[in-house]
Amino acid sequence: QVQLVESGGGLVQAGGSLRLSCAASGGTFTIYHMGWFRQAPGQEREFVAAITWSGDSTNYVDSVKGRFTISRDNVKNTVYLQMNSLKPEDTAVYYCGALPLIWNVFSDGTKYDLWGQGTQVTVSS
Repeated sequence: QVQLVESGGGLVQAGGSLRLSCAASGGTFTIYHMGWFRQAPGQEREFVAAITWSGDSTNYVDSVKGRFTISRDNVKNTVYLQMNSLKPEDTAVYYCGALPLIWNVFSDGTKYDLWGQGTQVTVSS
């Protein structure tokens, strides 16, 4: 079974950048679309970005378009989230998730069947 581990979070000032990584092991990485979600204290989990199994298509929530970029390396079994021009409202725990290929609505978190442990991103003003 595939397991996911996020890394790369930290504390940055507004306008700064971070690159999150999500490493997969224990299975075939390419049988999943991959997505990033985030959750701030007291709030619902929010879809951030997703990428198809082949990497040929991406999707972003409007609030991060032009600032965040999702990518994947199927040889390294890793998905990335490059976050630029960070804002305080980006502060959250970021999770990567694996979406079975039969689903194509990336923003529906209930369809993801694998999640990492999360990595904290804190953006100060």
